[in-house]
Amino acid sequence: MTTRRLLDLILFLAIFTMAVRLPADTDTWWHLRAGQYIVETRTIPTVDPFSHTRAGLAWIDHGWLAQIGWYGLFALGGWPGLSLGLAALVTLSFWLIWRVTPGNPFIRAFITLLGAMTSAVIWVARPQMVSFMLAALILFILEHYKRSAKSKDLDSIAPIIYALPLLIMLWANIHGGYAIAFMLIAAYLLGETMNHLTHHTDDPVMTWLQMKQLVIITALSFLLVAVNPHTWQMWLYPFRTVNISVLRDFIQEWRSPDFHQAMTWPFIGMVLLTLTVISQARRRVDWSDLALLGMWTTLSLFAGRNMGLYGLLTVPALARYTDAVIGRYLPPLSPPPIRGGMGGVALIQGNRKMGGKARLNIAIVALLVVAALLKIGVALSPQARETYLTETLPVKAAEFIQRTQPAGPMFNSYNWGGYLIFTLWPTYPVYVDGRTDLYAVYVDGRTDLYDDVFLRRYFNTMKAGDGWQQALQDDNINLVFIEHDSILAKLLRLDPQWQSIYEDDIAIIFEKIRN
Repeated sequence: MTTRRLLDLILFLAIFTMAVRLPADTDTWWHLRAGQYIVETRTIPTVDPFSHTRAGLAWIDHGWLAQIGWYGLFALGGWPGLSLGLAALVTLSFWLIWRVTPGNPFIRAFITLLGAMTSAVIWVARPQMVSFMLAALILFILEHYKRSAKSKDLDSIAPIIYALPLLIMLWANIHGGYAIAFMLIAAYLLGETMNHLTHHTDDPVMTWLQMKQLVIITALSFLLVAVNPHTWQMWLYPFRTVNISVLRDFIQEWRSPDFHQAMTWPFIGMVLLTLTVISQARRRVDWSDLALLGMWTTLSLFAGRNMGLYGLLTVPALARYTDAVIGRYLPPLSPPPIRGGMGGVALIQGNRKMGGKARLNIAIVALLVVAALLKIGVALSPQARETYLTETLPVKAAEFIQRTQPAGPMFNSYNWGGYLIFTLWPTYPVYVDGRTDLYAVYVDGRTDLYDDVFLRRYFNTMKAGDGWQQALQDDNINLVFIEHDSILAKLLRLDPQWQSIYEDDIAIIFEKIRN
Protein backbone atom coordinates (compact mmCIF):
# COMPACT_ATOMS: atom_id res chain seq x y z
CA MET A 1 0.00 0.00 0.00
CA THR A 2 1.45 3.34 -1.09
CA THR A 3 1.64 6.47 1.03
CA ARG A 4 -0.94 8.18 -1.17
CA ARG A 5 -3.38 5.30 -0.84
CA LEU A 6 -2.82 5.31 2.92
CA LEU A 7 -3.52 9.04 3.02
CA ASP A 8 -6.78 8.58 1.08
CA LEU A 9 -7.96 5.82 3.39
CA ILE A 10 -7.12 7.76 6.55
CA LEU A 11 -8.89 10.88 5.26
CA PHE A 12 -12.15 9.21 4.32
CA LEU A 13 -12.13 6.92 7.33
CA ALA A 14 -11.83 10.06 9.46
CA ILE A 15 -14.68 11.81 7.62
CA PHE A 16 -16.95 8.77 7.85
CA THR A 17 -16.22 8.36 11.55
CA MET A 18 -16.85 12.06 12.20
CA ALA A 19 -20.19 11.83 10.41
CA VAL A 20 -21.54 8.89 12.44
CA ARG A 21 -23.69 10.66 14.99
CA LEU A 22 -27.04 10.49 16.68
CA PRO A 23 -29.86 12.63 15.24
CA ALA A 24 -29.12 16.13 16.48
CA ASP A 25 -31.99 17.96 14.83
CA THR A 26 -35.65 17.82 15.80
CA ASP A 27 -36.70 18.15 12.15
CA THR A 28 -35.35 14.65 11.54
CA TRP A 29 -38.36 13.30 13.43
CA TRP A 30 -41.09 14.82 11.31
CA HIS A 31 -39.23 13.87 8.12
CA LEU A 32 -39.29 10.27 9.32
CA ARG A 33 -42.99 10.50 10.10
CA ALA A 34 -43.67 12.04 6.69
CA GLY A 35 -41.75 9.22 5.01
CA GLN A 36 -43.75 6.67 6.97
CA TYR A 37 -46.98 8.45 6.02
CA ILE A 38 -46.07 8.31 2.32
CA VAL A 39 -45.10 4.64 2.46
CA GLU A 40 -48.17 3.55 4.43
CA THR A 41 -50.76 5.63 2.55
CA ARG A 42 -48.97 5.42 -0.81
CA THR A 43 -49.75 9.08 -1.37
CA ILE A 44 -47.63 12.21 -1.40
CA PRO A 45 -49.28 14.75 0.93
CA THR A 46 -50.41 17.99 -0.65
CA VAL A 47 -52.26 19.21 2.45
CA ASP A 48 -51.06 19.24 6.05
CA PRO A 49 -51.94 16.08 8.03
CA PHE A 50 -49.82 16.76 11.13
CA SER A 51 -51.07 19.95 12.83
CA HIS A 52 -54.44 21.04 14.19
CA THR A 53 -53.77 24.71 13.42
CA ARG A 54 -53.15 24.16 9.69
CA ALA A 55 -54.90 20.83 9.11
CA GLY A 56 -56.08 20.43 5.53
CA LEU A 57 -54.28 23.52 4.23
CA ALA A 58 -51.96 23.24 1.25
CA TRP A 59 -48.48 21.91 1.97
CA ILE A 60 -45.55 21.55 -0.42
CA ASP A 61 -43.73 18.48 0.85
CA HIS A 62 -40.79 19.07 -1.48
CA GLY A 63 -38.59 16.49 0.24
CA TRP A 64 -40.96 13.54 -0.25
CA LEU A 65 -38.51 11.33 -2.13
CA ALA A 66 -35.70 11.86 0.40
CA GLN A 67 -38.15 11.26 3.24
CA ILE A 68 -38.97 7.83 1.81
CA GLY A 69 -35.23 7.09 1.72
CA TRP A 70 -34.59 8.22 5.29
CA TYR A 71 -37.61 6.34 6.58
CA GLY A 72 -36.48 3.23 4.69
CA LEU A 73 -33.10 3.37 6.41
CA PHE A 74 -34.79 3.85 9.77
CA ALA A 75 -37.28 1.02 9.19
CA LEU A 76 -34.52 -1.38 8.18
CA GLY A 77 -31.75 -0.39 10.59
CA GLY A 78 -33.20 1.86 13.26
CA TRP A 79 -31.06 4.74 14.48
CA PRO A 80 -27.81 2.95 13.58
CA GLY A 81 -29.03 2.56 10.00
CA LEU A 82 -29.98 6.23 9.87
CA SER A 83 -26.63 7.33 11.28
CA LEU A 84 -24.59 5.10 8.96
CA GLY A 85 -26.62 6.32 5.99
CA LEU A 86 -25.84 9.91 6.94
CA ALA A 87 -22.14 9.09 7.25
CA ALA A 88 -22.17 7.42 3.84
CA LEU A 89 -23.77 10.52 2.24
CA VAL A 90 -21.20 12.84 3.80
CA THR A 91 -18.29 10.60 2.75
CA LEU A 92 -19.59 10.28 -0.82
CA SER A 93 -19.96 14.06 -1.03
CA PHE A 94 -16.35 14.69 -0.07
CA TRP A 95 -15.13 11.87 -2.28
CA LEU A 96 -16.71 13.65 -5.26
CA ILE A 97 -15.05 16.90 -4.21
CA TRP A 98 -11.74 15.09 -3.66
CA ARG A 99 -11.85 13.89 -7.26
CA VAL A 100 -11.74 17.46 -8.58
CA THR A 101 -9.44 18.91 -5.92
CA PRO A 102 -5.96 19.61 -7.30
CA GLY A 103 -2.55 19.85 -5.66
CA ASN A 104 -0.16 18.04 -3.39
CA PRO A 105 -1.96 15.09 -1.73
CA PHE A 106 -1.13 16.31 1.77
CA ILE A 107 -2.48 19.79 0.99
CA ARG A 108 -5.60 18.30 -0.61
CA ALA A 109 -6.15 16.12 2.45
CA PHE A 110 -5.70 19.02 4.87
CA ILE A 111 -8.10 21.31 2.99
CA THR A 112 -10.66 18.53 2.57
CA LEU A 113 -10.56 17.72 6.27
CA LEU A 114 -10.89 21.42 7.13
CA GLY A 115 -13.88 21.61 4.79
CA ALA A 116 -15.42 18.60 6.50
CA MET A 117 -14.98 20.20 9.92
CA THR A 118 -16.60 23.40 8.61
CA SER A 119 -19.56 21.62 7.05
CA ALA A 120 -20.17 19.36 10.06
CA VAL A 121 -22.56 21.95 11.50
CA ILE A 122 -25.31 20.72 9.12
CA TRP A 123 -24.70 16.95 9.21
CA VAL A 124 -28.13 15.72 10.26
CA ALA A 125 -30.49 13.12 8.84
CA ARG A 126 -32.65 15.44 6.74
CA PRO A 127 -33.37 15.82 3.01
CA GLN A 128 -30.90 18.71 2.95
CA MET A 129 -28.07 16.18 3.23
CA VAL A 130 -29.11 14.65 -0.09
CA SER A 131 -28.89 18.19 -1.47
CA PHE A 132 -25.42 18.35 0.07
CA MET A 133 -24.34 15.31 -1.93
CA LEU A 134 -26.04 16.52 -5.13
CA ALA A 135 -24.30 19.89 -4.81
CA ALA A 136 -20.97 18.03 -4.72
CA LEU A 137 -22.02 16.06 -7.81
CA ILE A 138 -22.97 19.23 -9.71
CA LEU A 139 -19.62 20.82 -8.86
CA PHE A 140 -17.89 17.59 -9.95
CA ILE A 141 -19.68 17.77 -13.32
CA LEU A 142 -18.97 21.47 -13.87
CA GLU A 143 -15.30 21.11 -12.97
CA HIS A 144 -14.89 18.22 -15.41
CA TYR A 145 -16.76 20.16 -18.07
CA LYS A 146 -14.53 23.17 -17.58
CA ARG A 147 -11.18 21.42 -17.33
CA SER A 148 -11.46 18.43 -19.67
CA ALA A 149 -13.26 19.67 -22.76
CA LYS A 150 -10.90 22.04 -24.62
CA SER A 151 -11.94 21.61 -28.25
CA LYS A 152 -14.26 24.05 -29.99
CA ASP A 153 -15.94 21.15 -31.76
CA LEU A 154 -19.44 20.64 -30.33
CA ASP A 155 -19.09 16.84 -30.49
CA SER A 156 -16.08 16.95 -28.18
CA ILE A 157 -17.90 18.63 -25.30
CA ALA A 158 -17.82 16.40 -22.23
CA PRO A 159 -20.98 14.25 -22.38
CA ILE A 160 -21.27 14.32 -18.58
CA ILE A 161 -22.89 17.74 -18.83
CA TYR A 162 -25.96 16.21 -20.48
CA ALA A 163 -26.85 14.53 -17.19
CA LEU A 164 -27.71 17.89 -15.61
CA PRO A 165 -31.39 18.17 -16.67
CA LEU A 166 -32.38 14.76 -15.35
CA LEU A 167 -30.27 15.25 -12.23
CA ILE A 168 -31.92 18.59 -11.43
CA MET A 169 -35.38 17.16 -12.14
CA LEU A 170 -34.65 14.41 -9.61
CA TRP A 171 -33.30 16.97 -7.15
CA ALA A 172 -36.54 18.99 -7.32
CA ASN A 173 -38.32 15.90 -5.96
CA ILE A 174 -35.77 15.40 -3.19
CA HIS A 175 -35.33 18.85 -1.65
CA GLY A 176 -36.05 22.49 -2.37
CA GLY A 177 -32.29 23.07 -2.40
CA TYR A 178 -32.25 22.28 -6.13
CA ALA A 179 -31.68 26.03 -6.58
CA ILE A 180 -28.07 25.38 -5.51
CA ALA A 181 -27.48 23.77 -8.90
CA PHE A 182 -28.50 26.95 -10.72
CA MET A 183 -26.39 29.05 -8.37
CA LEU A 184 -23.32 26.94 -9.14
CA ILE A 185 -23.99 27.13 -12.88
CA ALA A 186 -24.43 30.91 -12.65
CA ALA A 187 -21.10 31.22 -10.81
CA TYR A 188 -19.31 29.28 -13.54
CA LEU A 189 -20.97 31.21 -16.37
CA LEU A 190 -20.04 34.51 -14.73
CA GLY A 191 -16.53 33.34 -13.92
CA GLU A 192 -15.85 31.97 -17.41
CA THR A 193 -17.16 35.15 -19.01
CA MET A 194 -14.74 37.16 -16.89
CA ASN A 195 -11.93 34.74 -17.77
CA HIS A 196 -12.52 35.48 -21.44
CA LEU A 197 -12.78 39.24 -20.94
CA THR A 198 -9.54 39.34 -18.90
CA HIS A 199 -7.71 36.85 -21.17
CA HIS A 200 -7.08 34.43 -18.30
CA THR A 201 -4.63 31.70 -19.36
CA ASP A 202 -3.43 30.19 -16.08
CA ASP A 203 -6.35 27.73 -16.00
CA PRO A 204 -8.52 25.95 -18.58
CA VAL A 205 -11.36 28.20 -19.69
CA MET A 206 -14.69 27.13 -21.17
CA THR A 207 -15.10 28.00 -24.81
CA TRP A 208 -17.96 30.24 -25.88
CA LEU A 209 -19.52 27.18 -27.48
CA GLN A 210 -19.38 25.30 -24.17
CA MET A 211 -20.97 28.22 -22.38
CA LYS A 212 -23.76 28.44 -24.97
CA GLN A 213 -24.38 24.72 -24.56
CA LEU A 214 -24.44 25.10 -20.77
CA VAL A 215 -27.03 27.89 -21.01
CA ILE A 216 -29.30 25.71 -23.17
CA ILE A 217 -28.93 22.76 -20.78
CA THR A 218 -29.68 25.05 -17.82
CA ALA A 219 -32.86 26.34 -19.47
CA LEU A 220 -34.04 22.77 -20.08
CA SER A 221 -33.17 21.88 -16.47
CA PHE A 222 -35.28 24.77 -15.20
CA LEU A 223 -38.29 23.57 -17.22
CA LEU A 224 -37.92 20.05 -15.83
CA VAL A 225 -38.09 21.35 -12.25
CA ALA A 226 -41.87 21.43 -12.73
CA VAL A 227 -41.93 17.62 -13.13
CA ASN A 228 -42.91 16.94 -9.52
CA PRO A 229 -46.14 16.49 -7.51
CA HIS A 230 -46.36 20.26 -6.92
CA THR A 231 -45.67 21.25 -10.57
CA TRP A 232 -45.03 24.98 -11.09
CA GLN A 233 -45.04 25.71 -7.36
CA MET A 234 -41.48 24.41 -7.14
CA TRP A 235 -40.26 27.16 -9.45
CA LEU A 236 -41.29 29.72 -6.82
CA TYR A 237 -40.37 27.75 -3.73
CA PRO A 238 -36.73 28.92 -3.26
CA PHE A 239 -37.69 32.58 -3.66
CA ARG A 240 -40.61 32.37 -1.27
CA THR A 241 -38.57 30.56 1.38
CA VAL A 242 -35.81 33.15 1.62
CA ASN A 243 -38.43 35.88 2.00
CA ILE A 244 -39.89 34.49 5.23
CA SER A 245 -38.49 37.16 7.53
CA VAL A 246 -39.43 35.35 10.73
CA LEU A 247 -36.83 32.69 9.91
CA ARG A 248 -34.05 35.26 10.13
CA ASP A 249 -35.52 36.83 13.26
CA PHE A 250 -36.04 33.70 15.36
CA ILE A 251 -34.43 30.59 13.80
CA GLN A 252 -30.69 30.26 14.54
CA GLU A 253 -29.66 28.46 11.33
CA TRP A 254 -31.15 31.25 9.20
CA ARG A 255 -29.30 34.00 11.08
CA SER A 256 -25.72 35.19 10.68
CA PRO A 257 -23.22 32.88 12.40
CA ASP A 258 -22.36 33.49 16.02
CA PHE A 259 -18.56 33.49 15.88
CA HIS A 260 -18.36 33.05 19.64
CA GLN A 261 -19.39 29.44 19.09
CA ALA A 262 -16.54 27.01 18.51
CA MET A 263 -18.38 25.24 15.69
CA THR A 264 -17.91 28.33 13.49
CA TRP A 265 -14.13 28.51 13.93
CA PRO A 266 -13.23 26.11 11.09
CA PHE A 267 -15.22 28.41 8.80
CA ILE A 268 -13.20 31.40 10.02
CA GLY A 269 -10.03 29.40 9.40
CA MET A 270 -11.05 28.60 5.82
CA VAL A 271 -11.90 32.24 5.08
CA LEU A 272 -8.61 33.54 6.51
CA LEU A 273 -6.63 30.85 4.69
CA THR A 274 -8.38 31.76 1.43
CA LEU A 275 -7.49 35.44 1.78
CA THR A 276 -3.89 34.55 2.61
CA VAL A 277 -3.18 32.10 -0.20
CA ILE A 278 -4.93 34.11 -2.91
CA SER A 279 -2.89 37.16 -1.99
CA GLN A 280 0.38 35.17 -1.91
CA ALA A 281 -0.08 32.83 -4.88
CA ARG A 282 2.16 33.61 -7.85
CA ARG A 283 -0.64 33.12 -10.33
CA ARG A 284 -3.74 34.89 -11.55
CA VAL A 285 -6.97 33.92 -9.85
CA ASP A 286 -9.45 31.93 -11.90
CA TRP A 287 -12.62 34.02 -12.01
CA SER A 288 -14.80 30.92 -11.60
CA ASP A 289 -12.96 30.11 -8.37
CA LEU A 290 -13.43 33.70 -7.25
CA ALA A 291 -17.15 33.58 -8.05
CA LEU A 292 -17.62 30.39 -6.03
CA LEU A 293 -15.62 31.67 -3.08
CA GLY A 294 -17.36 35.04 -3.09
CA MET A 295 -20.85 33.55 -3.44
CA TRP A 296 -20.59 31.02 -0.62
CA THR A 297 -18.66 33.30 1.73
CA THR A 298 -21.37 35.94 1.37
CA LEU A 299 -24.22 33.46 1.80
CA SER A 300 -22.55 31.95 4.87
CA LEU A 301 -22.18 35.34 6.51
CA PHE A 302 -25.91 35.97 6.02
CA ALA A 303 -27.10 32.54 7.23
CA GLY A 304 -25.13 30.06 9.30
CA ARG A 305 -26.78 27.08 7.56
CA ASN A 306 -24.80 27.95 4.41
CA MET A 307 -21.48 27.26 6.14
CA GLY A 308 -22.08 23.60 5.41
CA LEU A 309 -22.06 24.10 1.66
CA TYR A 310 -19.19 26.57 1.94
CA GLY A 311 -17.08 23.88 3.61
CA LEU A 312 -17.89 21.48 0.77
CA LEU A 313 -17.91 23.57 -2.40
CA THR A 314 -14.90 25.82 -1.83
CA VAL A 315 -12.44 22.99 -1.17
CA PRO A 316 -11.10 22.66 -4.77
CA ALA A 317 -10.50 26.38 -5.18
CA LEU A 318 -8.87 26.77 -1.76
CA ALA A 319 -6.62 23.74 -2.37
CA ARG A 320 -5.56 25.14 -5.75
CA TYR A 321 -4.15 28.37 -4.30
CA THR A 322 -2.83 26.78 -1.11
CA ASP A 323 -0.88 24.37 -3.30
CA ALA A 324 0.43 27.27 -5.36
CA VAL A 325 1.86 28.89 -2.22
CA ILE A 326 2.98 25.97 -0.07
CA GLY A 327 3.84 23.69 -2.97
CA ARG A 328 6.94 25.74 -3.67
CA TYR A 329 8.42 24.65 -0.35
CA LEU A 330 7.41 20.96 -0.21
CA PRO A 331 9.51 18.25 -1.89
CA PRO A 332 7.86 16.05 -4.52
CA LEU A 333 6.37 12.77 -3.34
CA SER A 334 7.87 10.67 -6.15
CA PRO A 335 10.72 8.29 -5.10
CA PRO A 336 14.32 9.38 -5.88
CA PRO A 337 15.85 7.93 -9.08
CA ILE A 338 18.20 4.89 -8.85
CA ARG A 339 21.74 5.69 -10.01
CA GLY A 340 25.02 3.79 -10.47
CA GLY A 341 26.00 0.37 -11.71
CA MET A 342 24.37 -1.44 -8.81
CA GLY A 343 20.94 -0.43 -10.05
CA GLY A 344 19.64 -4.02 -9.99
CA VAL A 345 20.70 -4.55 -6.39
CA ALA A 346 19.33 -1.16 -5.42
CA LEU A 347 16.06 -2.01 -7.13
CA ILE A 348 15.76 -5.28 -5.18
CA GLN A 349 16.56 -3.50 -1.95
CA GLY A 350 14.07 -0.79 -2.85
CA ASN A 351 11.37 -3.37 -3.51
CA ARG A 352 12.09 -4.98 -0.15
CA LYS A 353 11.81 -1.61 1.54
CA MET A 354 8.58 -0.86 -0.32
CA GLY A 355 7.20 -4.26 0.66
CA GLY A 356 8.00 -3.56 4.29
CA LYS A 357 6.50 -0.11 4.01
CA ALA A 358 3.34 -1.51 2.45
CA ARG A 359 2.95 -3.98 5.30
CA LEU A 360 3.45 -1.17 7.81
CA ASN A 361 0.80 0.94 6.05
CA ILE A 362 -1.65 -1.97 6.10
CA ALA A 363 -1.03 -2.40 9.83
CA ILE A 364 -1.66 1.31 10.38
CA VAL A 365 -4.92 1.13 8.44
CA ALA A 366 -6.01 -1.93 10.42
CA LEU A 367 -5.39 -0.14 13.71
CA LEU A 368 -7.27 2.94 12.51
CA VAL A 369 -10.21 0.83 11.36
CA VAL A 370 -10.39 -0.82 14.78
CA ALA A 371 -10.27 2.59 16.48
CA ALA A 372 -12.97 3.93 14.15
CA LEU A 373 -15.21 0.93 14.80
CA LEU A 374 -14.83 1.42 18.53
CA LYS A 375 -15.76 5.08 18.24
CA ILE A 376 -18.71 4.29 15.98
CA GLY A 377 -19.84 1.52 18.30
CA VAL A 378 -19.87 3.89 21.26
CA ALA A 379 -21.76 6.57 19.28
CA LEU A 380 -24.42 4.10 18.14
CA SER A 381 -24.81 2.18 21.40
CA PRO A 382 -28.32 2.07 22.91
CA GLN A 383 -26.97 3.63 26.12
CA ALA A 384 -25.50 6.63 24.27
CA ARG A 385 -28.72 7.05 22.30
CA GLU A 386 -30.96 6.94 25.35
CA THR A 387 -28.73 9.35 27.27
CA TYR A 388 -28.66 11.80 24.37
CA LEU A 389 -32.41 11.68 23.79
CA THR A 390 -33.40 12.09 27.43
CA GLU A 391 -30.98 14.99 27.91
CA THR A 392 -32.02 16.94 24.80
CA LEU A 393 -35.66 16.06 24.11
CA PRO A 394 -38.86 15.86 26.21
CA VAL A 395 -38.90 12.06 26.12
CA LYS A 396 -40.42 11.54 29.56
CA ALA A 397 -42.98 14.30 29.07
CA ALA A 398 -44.12 12.71 25.80
CA GLU A 399 -44.38 9.35 27.56
CA PHE A 400 -46.54 11.02 30.21
CA ILE A 401 -48.91 12.30 27.53
CA GLN A 402 -49.10 8.87 25.93
CA ARG A 403 -49.81 7.26 29.29
CA THR A 404 -52.37 9.69 30.72
CA GLN A 405 -54.04 10.91 27.51
CA PRO A 406 -55.09 14.42 28.65
CA ALA A 407 -57.50 16.27 26.41
CA GLY A 408 -56.18 18.51 23.62
CA PRO A 409 -55.80 20.55 21.47
CA MET A 410 -52.14 21.09 22.28
CA PHE A 411 -49.92 24.15 22.15
CA ASN A 412 -46.28 23.07 21.87
CA SER A 413 -42.77 24.43 21.58
CA TYR A 414 -41.64 25.03 18.00
CA ASN A 415 -38.34 23.30 18.82
CA TRP A 416 -40.14 20.08 19.74
CA GLY A 417 -42.80 20.05 17.04
CA GLY A 418 -41.00 17.50 14.87
CA TYR A 419 -40.36 15.17 17.80
CA LEU A 420 -43.99 15.38 18.90
CA ILE A 421 -45.19 14.57 15.39
CA PHE A 422 -43.08 11.42 15.59
CA THR A 423 -44.16 10.42 19.10
CA LEU A 424 -47.71 11.75 19.64
CA TRP A 425 -49.32 12.08 16.21
CA PRO A 426 -52.04 11.26 15.18
CA THR A 427 -53.58 11.29 18.68
CA TYR A 428 -52.16 14.75 19.30
CA PRO A 429 -51.68 16.91 16.21
CA VAL A 430 -49.12 19.63 16.85
CA TYR A 431 -49.63 23.37 17.05
CA VAL A 432 -46.41 24.20 15.17
CA ASP A 433 -43.26 22.44 13.99
CA GLY A 434 -40.16 22.96 11.84
CA ARG A 435 -41.97 23.02 8.49
CA THR A 436 -41.65 26.79 8.39
CA ASP A 437 -40.43 26.93 4.80
CA LEU A 438 -42.92 24.47 3.34
CA TYR A 439 -46.06 26.20 2.13
CA ALA A 440 -48.09 26.69 -1.00
CA VAL A 441 -48.34 29.90 -3.00
CA TYR A 442 -51.57 30.65 -4.81
CA VAL A 443 -52.26 32.81 -7.82
CA ASP A 444 -53.99 35.42 -5.66
CA GLY A 445 -50.92 35.65 -3.39
CA ARG A 446 -52.29 33.70 -0.40
CA THR A 447 -49.96 31.42 1.51
CA ASP A 448 -50.79 28.53 3.78
CA LEU A 449 -49.13 26.48 6.49
CA TYR A 450 -46.65 28.31 8.72
CA ASP A 451 -46.28 31.74 7.18
CA ASP A 452 -44.89 34.94 8.70
CA VAL A 453 -48.18 36.00 10.32
CA PHE A 454 -48.77 32.65 12.01
CA LEU A 455 -45.20 32.25 13.26
CA ARG A 456 -45.00 35.78 14.65
CA ARG A 457 -48.24 35.16 16.51
CA TYR A 458 -46.79 31.92 17.88
CA PHE A 459 -43.52 33.53 19.04
CA ASN A 460 -45.46 36.40 20.60
CA THR A 461 -47.42 33.84 22.62
CA MET A 462 -44.24 32.05 23.70
CA LYS A 463 -42.79 35.36 24.90
CA ALA A 464 -46.09 36.19 26.65
CA GLY A 465 -46.49 39.29 24.55
CA ASP A 466 -49.64 41.35 24.21
CA GLY A 467 -52.71 39.18 23.75
CA TRP A 468 -51.04 35.84 24.50
CA GLN A 469 -53.93 34.65 26.66
CA GLN A 470 -56.44 35.52 23.97
CA ALA A 471 -54.36 33.64 21.39
CA LEU A 472 -54.53 30.45 23.44
CA GLN A 473 -58.26 30.95 23.92
CA ASP A 474 -58.91 31.62 20.24
CA ASP A 475 -57.17 28.36 19.32
CA ASN A 476 -59.12 26.44 21.99
CA ILE A 477 -55.89 25.26 23.61
CA ASN A 478 -56.39 22.86 26.50
CA LEU A 479 -52.82 21.53 26.80
CA VAL A 480 -49.52 23.47 26.77
CA PHE A 481 -46.30 21.48 26.21
CA ILE A 482 -43.26 23.80 26.46
CA GLU A 483 -39.79 24.29 27.95
CA HIS A 484 -39.93 24.39 31.75
CA ASP A 485 -37.86 27.58 31.94
CA SER A 486 -39.63 29.55 29.19
CA ILE A 487 -41.29 32.91 29.78
CA LEU A 488 -44.70 31.45 29.00
CA ALA A 489 -44.17 28.68 31.57
CA LYS A 490 -43.37 31.21 34.28
CA LEU A 491 -46.62 33.10 33.65
CA LEU A 492 -48.76 29.99 33.34
CA ARG A 493 -47.54 28.86 36.78
CA LEU A 494 -49.15 32.03 38.16
CA ASP A 495 -52.33 31.87 36.09
CA PRO A 496 -55.27 30.38 38.05
CA GLN A 497 -56.80 29.08 34.83
CA TRP A 498 -53.94 26.64 34.29
CA GLN A 499 -52.41 23.85 36.33
CA SER A 500 -49.13 22.02 35.90
CA ILE A 501 -49.70 18.27 35.42
CA TYR A 502 -46.09 17.31 34.62
CA GLU A 503 -42.64 18.88 34.99
CA ASP A 504 -39.02 17.76 34.73
CA ASP A 505 -35.69 19.44 33.99
CA ILE A 506 -36.59 19.87 30.31
CA ALA A 507 -40.34 20.22 29.84
CA ILE A 508 -43.49 21.28 31.63
CA ILE A 509 -47.07 20.43 30.69
CA PHE A 510 -50.03 22.59 31.65
CA GLU A 511 -53.70 21.68 31.47
CA LYS A 512 -56.51 24.18 31.45
CA ILE A 513 -58.73 24.03 34.53
CA ARG A 514 -62.30 23.29 33.56
CA ASN A 515 -64.91 25.49 35.24
